[in-house]
Amino acid sequence: MVELEQISCKGITWINIEKPTREHITLLAQRYPFHRLDLEDCLSKIQLSKVDEYENYLFIILHFPILNESGMIQSSQVSIFLGEDYLITIHQGDLKPLVEFFQSCKNEENRREKLINKGSAFLLYHIIDSLVDNIFPILDKLVGELNEVEDKVFDEKIEAVREVTLLRRKIADLRRITFPLRRVTKDLATKVQRFSNQDILNYFDDVNDHIEKVWDILEECKETIEIYKDTDFMLSTEKTNKILAILTIVFTLSIPATVIAAFYGMNIPLPGGIETGPWTFLGPYTTLIVIIIMAAIPALLMLIIFYRLGWI
Repeated sequence: MVELEQISCKGITWINIEKPTREHITLLAQRYPFHRLDLEDCLSKIQLSKVDEYENYLFIILHFPILNESGMIQSSQVSIFLGEDYLITIHQGDLKPLVEFFQSCKNEENRREKLINKGSAFLLYHIIDSLVDNIFPILDKLVGELNEVEDKVFDEKIEAVREVTLLRRKIADLRRITFPLRRVTKDLATKVQRFSNQDILNYFDDVNDHIEKVWDILEECKETIEIYKDTDFMLSTEKTNKILAILTIVFTLSIPATVIAAFYGMNIPLPGGIETGPWTFLGPYTTLIVIIIMAAIPALLMLIIFYRLGWI
């Protein structure tokens, strides 16, 4: 039998559902007059961030970043129903700050009274604030990886293409998750006020400030990783050009010897060849010595020219 895990304090109820099933949604539909489409959205993991306003409640969908087992950044969805005397959070259980927050309120009476008895809107602020603050450790880890890859990018002996590509993906994923939060939390600040007896706008402004700080850091990270990408590409291109230049010079220096060998490989009479008889004025290897000198002189001349041109 499926039950809804909840906390109640001073007339305020917080229901927290991890890994929702059809049975959970059916129980919610029996207890609260939620729209059928909103309940269906809670079972989906691919909904867009939004705030839907109804006469007696708000339906909110937010996405927050988490690190998966491979260290990559992925999005985790939390669906929220906010009413005057209740707050319902529905998620997959991978948002540790939310799970720990609920358990602490459930087990600690002082914390429960401090947070819940101020109203459902104030409780929602604390939940969102803890989830936003959890972005900073992920961001710090990303900045640390960015600093580590800097040394690899400027070291010609180390290939940094894979590291730069993975960091670009992580930054892009975190930007994709964070960007909708900027819009939704600003919209949420004004709509949630009707469920609170105190001015809660300043609290949500503080959350927005944190999100903007995250976004500013991500913008800097994006610019930095683009610089690293371009730098790595230019250094790799320069290294490749150097290798090609060396190979080209070596091939060019071998051209005289190749031409001479081609001539003496023909089946025609040539001076010092087999048909006319080898030269012997310097001994039995005179022909070989002469051919080596004939190939070395133009190669040496080319080396001198290349040096004067600054090619080597």
